[in-house]
Amino acid sequence: MALITIHRAALAVGLTATVTLGGVRPLAQAAAGATGLDKIRISIAGTSNVHEYTASTTTARLVRLQLAAGAAPTLQALVTPGVVQAFEIAIPAATLTSERDGLDKNMHKALKVTEHKDITFRLGKLEAAPAADTLRATGVLQIAGVERTATFDIKIEPNGTSLVVRGEVPLLMTDFGIAPPKAMLGMLKTDPKVTVTFETVLTVPLT
Repeated sequence: MALITIHRAALAVGLTATVTLGGVRPLAQAAAGATGLDKIRISIAGTSNVHEYTASTTTARLVRLQLAAGAAPTLQALVTPGVVQAFEIAIPAATLTSERDGLDKNMHKALKVTEHKDITFRLGKLEAAPAADTLRATGVLQIAGVERTATFDIKIEPNGTSLVVRGEVPLLMTDFGIAPPKAMLGMLKTDPKVTVTFETVLTVPLT
């Protein structure tokens, strides 16, 4: 699967997982640093009748990560289908920014960032995909307060004590009740089709 080029280097975010207990082994409960997202970049790319555009953020938080009972918090466990029982991530919608003058204000208005501060994804199922080192995720994506089921492939690359996770999701803004942003007194009109790409580093403590 082709990924849209990431134009800026991912920045460290320093996020910590909130782990749900109750019959589930907590990730690195005794460790000083819990499993978390060290680096993340999420981009939305689209086109208009004038030019292409990209908006991105390096801000997100891991809301929930839960493993099956008895599963050890290892890299192998995290990429084994059936081990990850729950996963939820939230992206503050207002942190999405672009390099196009005037686009951000219209984009934030279209995303209804005042009423719905976060874009969230809640995993429902994680299974093996046909391609090597790839998993298929199915879950609920919420944008601007509207929820839709999303299925996409995730490319996994081990890197020491970390996993580099990449993927992309094609979407229609109108499926989430979002009117494609306009600018320049309506002369610039964006296409409802966008592609969301993500790249993150998931770390697992050795203790």
